[in-house]
Amino acid sequence: MQKLIAIALLLTLAACQGSTTRRSDLPQQPTLDVPSGAQSVAIAASPIAVRAALVASAMEKGTPVVQDEANMVVMERTMTDANPALDAEFGPSDNGNRVIRIRVRFTGDQCRTLAVQDVAVINNARTALEQSFVLPGNANTMESLRGLKSRAEQGSPCPPVS
Repeated sequence: MQKLIAIALLLTLAACQGSTTRRSDLPQQPTLDVPSGAQSVAIAASPIAVRAALVASAMEKGTPVVQDEANMVVMERTMTDANPALDAEFGPSDNGNRVIRIRVRFTGDQCRTLAVQDVAVINNARTALEQSFVLPGNANTMESLRGLKSRAEQGSPCPPVS
């Protein structure tokens, strides 16, 4: 996995240093919206580097990646303990697992990527009774997004973005 990250970062470095680097050097990039409750950050790195940083971080933390695409990574953490506060707010998850789903979508060019993160509580995950509740962003989820920004920018030769 570290070799994959190193290759992705080297490719990003070469792409950012090339004098003819253009947006067309990347696959077609989607347009992103930032829905209510989601959080976003601009990252001075390519979408490839952002994706590599996300997947590597999830693997290090033992967080399962359930969807890994060119412009989106979805991670889930199963909640195994009872949580009366979540039961009170979202109802019980008594017909399946309750999971926290973190979805990060990203798009951009070689030296500027917009990352949009949203978090949801899923009751009765992967059953006919599945219910999804999008959570508003907070200081903890924003800190996670800033951590992604820092990690992706570590090997990037791109100038900082605000």
